[in-house]
Amino acid sequence: MKHSKLGNTSIDVSRICLGTMTWGEQNTEAEAHEQMDYAVEQGINFFDAAEMYPVPPKPETQGLTEQYIGTWFAKHKKREDIIMATKVAGPGDWLSHIRGGSRLNRDHIMQAIDTSLERLQTDYVDVYQLHWPDRNTNFFGQLGFTPKQEEQSTDLEETLSALNELKQAGKIRHWGFSNETPWGVMKALQICDEKGFDRPVSIQNPYNLLNRSYEVGLAEISWREQIGLLAYSPLGFGVLTGKYLNDAPANARLTLWERFSRYTNDEATAATKLYAELAKDNGLTPTQLALAFVNQQGFLTANIIGATNMEQLKENIDSINIELKQEIIDEINAIHKRYSNPAP
Repeated sequence: MKHSKLGNTSIDVSRICLGTMTWGEQNTEAEAHEQMDYAVEQGINFFDAAEMYPVPPKPETQGLTEQYIGTWFAKHKKREDIIMATKVAGPGDWLSHIRGGSRLNRDHIMQAIDTSLERLQTDYVDVYQLHWPDRNTNFFGQLGFTPKQEEQSTDLEETLSALNELKQAGKIRHWGFSNETPWGVMKALQICDEKGFDRPVSIQNPYNLLNRSYEVGLAEISWREQIGLLAYSPLGFGVLTGKYLNDAPANARLTLWERFSRYTNDEATAATKLYAELAKDNGLTPTQLALAFVNQQGFLTANIIGATNMEQLKENIDSINIELKQEIIDEINAIHKRYSNPAP
């Protein structure tokens, strides 16, 4: 396993991070434990979760993902061996089951961390992430920004002050962003530097062959400010495996839930076919090509892989051993030029 420094800290995290958002919906507790066991055997020391998980979010399953990780910690006594990341939910009418409608203000953050720690059966989280911004901006597939006056939003300084309070209390070691924009990151850095707060150590945003929008503004910030990318959806909700090009599996995420459809538009499908052909021509599977591309990025801290079965998990983790030659990178860039970010 390869490792990266977490931001400007001395912490080494595995370049493959174990994603967990299917646990409690598509995966049982026993399957979650099997995945964690195998991942650790392969040298992975970085797990990522969220209070909202599993997905799709609903009241009857909310929190099960963290709960499954907690029972694994209790069983194996390996908490100190794992860099544990989780997230506090941002605002949204569709999350009324979380504290009556989650926000990123002090009260909500304090409640959120305590419930997450209880489910995880731990005293601290290594990286506590803001799942998405508490303001009007573009994320979750939206590229354009439409200016409008927010009816209600939490001032970013209040959010960062709450995170600083958690750090002082020992409940978190570090903090990071998720689904954030260049403005949000740079504004936060300004506030942190002015107030003496700890800077963020990571940015967890989507990044894959169908969505390279991170490269436009955030990649430079990652490099220059030492706030590396934790890439989520490196397989574009599984689309880049090629499994949806023919008859989609009955139990696959895009088959089960229409809400995850942004990676299956006509241009994304056309691009996926070309990437699949490129992989085949070079003796690779589409999965290997897609994950190896993400793994090789200089602004990356970790690639967050996820799986619903062990065969998928093994292939995903093994991608760390694949090095794409420059000729293949050139072919990838040629396809990207033809179909630029078809699935934001």
